[in-house]
Amino acid sequence: MSFTSTLIAWYQSNKRNLPFRGTRNPYLIWVSEVVLQQTRMDQGIDYYLRFIERFPDIQTLATASEEEVLKTWQGMGYYSRARNLHASAREIVNKMGGAFPETFNRILKLKGIGDYSAASIASLAFDEPQAAVDGNVFRFMARYFGFRDEVSSTSGKKRMKEKAESLMDKDQPGTFNQAMIEFGALVCTPQSPSCNSCIFRDSCYAFRHQFIREIPVKKKAAMIRKRYFHYLVITFNGSDNARVVMKKRKGDDIWKNLYDFPVIETTGKRSLLQLKKTDEWKTIFRDGQPTVINVSEEFKHILSHQVILATFYRVSLEELPGHFNMYISVKQLDSLPVSKLISKYWQKYFQ
Repeated sequence: MSFTSTLIAWYQSNKRNLPFRGTRNPYLIWVSEVVLQQTRMDQGIDYYLRFIERFPDIQTLATASEEEVLKTWQGMGYYSRARNLHASAREIVNKMGGAFPETFNRILKLKGIGDYSAASIASLAFDEPQAAVDGNVFRFMARYFGFRDEVSSTSGKKRMKEKAESLMDKDQPGTFNQAMIEFGALVCTPQSPSCNSCIFRDSCYAFRHQFIREIPVKKKAAMIRKRYFHYLVITFNGSDNARVVMKKRKGDDIWKNLYDFPVIETTGKRSLLQLKKTDEWKTIFRDGQPTVINVSEEFKHILSHQVILATFYRVSLEELPGHFNMYISVKQLDSLPVSKLISKYWQKYFQ
């Protein structure tokens, strides 16, 4: 049997039963690809099911508000994925008559869709012979063929795609792509690949030359940036319910368009006394006389290239100064899209 027929036969016997497998609906394939881009499979399935339950088709997603989309996405992180998904759904509905584009090149033009996702959708939904090369495929092929191209290099990606397409069964491109991905995910894994039981061990370059740990070649990891956030959870008692000051994050920083509390960012750890002396504290409270009710423990929140070290200061004011332009009942916060960090604090100190 050839490499391709052997791989597909293995896939038919070993593939996982995933809720988005077997469909040719490009919308469902698209959502699954976006959800799983930077989310582990065991978590991603639940997120996928939750998302399509609320947004079962492109029209429903396109007509929803961004706030509702972000709230449904909450917990998955990398919120730009949700914003791009929403923007592309609106483009498909408003400019394409609601019909999902049917070719790789047209799919690739959608916001937030890269080569891998476009190839996956095109092959699975429309049988276009485009190789979908993700990290699993790159690792499997690099080890099997002994490629030393750096994982994120343009030349490496091009070479891998060309090699994958040369191996592809053109009559079932979607099945081939799924088989390649599945083999990398289940057998040729990053840390402890199942080499002893691998069906390709006798012809695998990395196994025969004992280069499993050296392949694929990765560039040096980027420096992890530490950021110190001091959140001011400003509450006051109105005539009805306790309220809290919230704001919508703007700019190109993390958690864009999600809600959080006023925050003071510092270059290192700061005591409450040091915090009160900052210009930011004085700008936020102006002439108000805040009472600090409690100070949380430090929350550590790890992102891809940065670590957030956050402390929350619950502060009470007798009345709300006019320069705060948004305040809500504490009961309403659960309805707003917030980061997992804010949610963790809220559940621990307010629930």
